[in-house]
Amino acid sequence: MDVSEAVRDPDAGHMISSVVAAALCIKPRGRLTDRQAGKVNALKQGSTVFAIMRGLAMRFNGILRSRSSEALDEWIDDAIATELTAIMRFASVLRRDIDAVKNAIELPWSNGQGSAKRQMSSKSHPS
Repeated sequence: MDVSEAVRDPDAGHMISSVVAAALCIKPRGRLTDRQAGKVNALKQGSTVFAIMRGLAMRFNGILRSRSSEALDEWIDDAIATELTAIMRFASVLRRDIDAVKNAIELPWSNGQGSAKRQMSSKSHPS
């Protein structure tokens, strides 16, 4: 599958860079400006690869936000079926450690920073 499909910016007329396309690929529709939405629409119409990647990115985001890993196995299968090397590798890594990935999606977690800051603050300011 050709991943280098060039698409023109509907407003400016120049080619949309791969960096801009990558950023727009993962940005939810509700957070796009009107100009960004125009670029996303142009990219989806002009690049099969972008349309596939954006669809996968939005589904993966939905899985993470739902805190439910129920759709993860199907997402991994679909990602591998794209035959796009980068997404296939990512999906394969997820599958290799699927239990840890599902736990990361479903279980609450903390990086400990907030808790550590509160503890340090209470020690430096005794009651």
